[in-house]
Amino acid sequence: MMNADENTKNPVPIEPSQAANENDARESTESAAYVDERIILEAQVAELKDKYLRAHAEMENTRRRAEKDVADARSYSIAGFAREMLAVADNLGRALAAVDPAHREAADNTLKTLLEGVELTNRELAKTLEKHGVRLLNPMDQKFDPNFHQAMFEIPDETVPPGTVKQVVQPGYAIGDRVLRPAMVGIAKAAPKAAGNGGEVDKTA
Repeated sequence: MMNADENTKNPVPIEPSQAANENDARESTESAAYVDERIILEAQVAELKDKYLRAHAEMENTRRRAEKDVADARSYSIAGFAREMLAVADNLGRALAAVDPAHREAADNTLKTLLEGVELTNRELAKTLEKHGVRLLNPMDQKFDPNFHQAMFEIPDETVPPGTVKQVVQPGYAIGDRVLRPAMVGIAKAAPKAAGNGGEVDKTA
């Protein structure tokens, strides 16, 4: 019977197939660990990329909102002043409209010079308002828009679609999407149908 010393001196040889199996098991374990680690790293990279894209998008949205707020503040800051200037523009327009073209031709040089001065002032005022984002609303022959127009009356007219602006009583003004004053307009409506029997011939006569 062999003792412990003899076992140590004479170790039991390991079969080649057993060694190969152990190596395969070790490599399989290492490979599985590598795959698991790679999956974890890829998931972390995807998560970080998603967070980056979300943060970048939020920063871009914040920048755009800030730019819009600044632009709106710059535009709307003059809204009160522009609204008061509309009365001046109206008065200049009415003064020019009150002069009949025939009377203008027959007027003396002093009156002609005065009218030319009023026209020049009216044009310069319009340019100044436009420069600061104030636009004229003169929707003749356009489709009625309740956001920018105020209907004062209806005009029977079958030559255009119902709701078409056929008369501008008073032009309006807007700054950006904000209405300073709606355009006062008359809009077309379908003419009433003539009463009758629908054009059928009366055969009872």
